[in-house]
Amino acid sequence: MTALPTPSASERWLLRATILSARADDTRWDQQRTLLRSVASYDSRSQTWTIWIGELDLTTVNKLQTLFDAARTFGTEIHIEPVPVPTGWTGPAFTGNTDVAAVLTAKGNEGRPLGELPLA
Repeated sequence: MTALPTPSASERWLLRATILSARADDTRWDQQRTLLRSVASYDSRSQTWTIWIGELDLTTVNKLQTLFDAARTFGTEIHIEPVPVPTGWTGPAFTGNTDVAAVLTAKGNEGRPLGELPLA
């Protein structure tokens, strides 16, 4: 797991999920693209999808589950890293790492991290 930043009291940061589509035949490519489009923004220059996360609410957890499903189903690559809040960001942002660390290390079953939870 990526180490979370240790911000000072005044620093704000986000989790940035960068997604790289897996190669696939036309049908699976369209399915993958439709799934990713439902939760992320596409940058044609870098040919990656991106999600900016500034709070861990139910909507965000559902988006993360969609990414985990895409990785399992299509082999999509997902990288999550803490980054400083970009200039112009008006959404929520993290100011500490305690709550985020607790969620990211939560276990549904012994030895099974959040990203490995089975589908409901």
